[in-house]
Amino acid sequence: MAEFNGLDMSLGNLPRLSKAKTRSISPENFNGEKGKGGMAIEGTGAKCARDLGQGWKISPSINVAPGECRVLADIQGAGAIQHIWMTLTGRWRHSILRFYWDGSKRPSIECPAGDFFACGWNQYAQISSLAVCVNPGSGLNCYWEMPFRKHCKITITNISSEEMVAYYQIDYTLTQVSEDAAYFHAQFRRINPLPLKSVYTILDRVKGQGQYVGTYLAWGSNRSGWWGEGEIKFYIDGDREFPTICGTGSEDYFCGSYNFEVDGHYRQFTTPYSGLPQILRPDGQYQSQMRFGMYRWHIMDPIRFDQDMRVTIQALGWLRQGKYDRYLPLQDDIASVAYWYQTLPTAPFPPLPSRDYLEIT
Repeated sequence: MAEFNGLDMSLGNLPRLSKAKTRSISPENFNGEKGKGGMAIEGTGAKCARDLGQGWKISPSINVAPGECRVLADIQGAGAIQHIWMTLTGRWRHSILRFYWDGSKRPSIECPAGDFFACGWNQYAQISSLAVCVNPGSGLNCYWEMPFRKHCKITITNISSEEMVAYYQIDYTLTQVSEDAAYFHAQFRRINPLPLKSVYTILDRVKGQGQYVGTYLAWGSNRSGWWGEGEIKFYIDGDREFPTICGTGSEDYFCGSYNFEVDGHYRQFTTPYSGLPQILRPDGQYQSQMRFGMYRWHIMDPIRFDQDMRVTIQALGWLRQGKYDRYLPLQDDIASVAYWYQTLPTAPFPPLPSRDYLEIT
């Protein structure tokens, strides 16, 4: 973790004193100013508080019109985002989060909100991990530490055709940032279907020094049978045809084994560093495919790079043919979020897919 004023933000150092200043942004204090929370006299809760007056939950949320981009945070100075909580109405994949560090016009984070919080199928999945927690009924929480030196800007864009409501709280500290602290990044991608015998790219064209810290995959199986034989590969600092790190199978990378199977059935799990928290099964009518959501946080084992980084995963199934069983390249629906820290500037991201391409049907 980065150090602020010599203070390592970890459990063992909580008793240590610091000159850092704690602030929080929400619809009840849009600018996070000291002593300015709960002062609203109009907002989404004004009608409910009509008999109570100022200070009584006048502005707990914001409405975001179709096509509208709203600024959630605009912070001047040096500090770090420490926690984000939000709950959103509407389709989570149509609510696009973007984070900009130190005045950059190019986002370092661009991701549908649900996928950013490891819920990529527009449905709640309970998650108990160190970096992301998703709690009943739709409480989305992020604990990735996000330092900045001059400025932080966070926006949300509603690309749906219906108004959405956003409740949120962004907790941060204002403090000095150590010279070796890098900037947090997150990038979303999706391909549906993956072309036959193609390799799915999770991350590419990263330039600079940093460390890769996490992967989220929303994997939709477009055929029956096991889908997770594919290997994840990390190409580091000039690797071309062959990577420095090569996994042994998809479920192995997410710290499971043997098809995530117990007693002949997929088994959900959520742990501090990895999980398969979401298994969506066919309903016999319109929900026809198996869908999975899984995360792997490299908190204790970050993958460090000095110049560049590329990450891919194979879509590989298992074809049962008696004693001649073999691997089968798949054409599945795969969406991903890559999480990493790196120095600025941020390389351009691939264009975000259109609303219809992002759609989950």
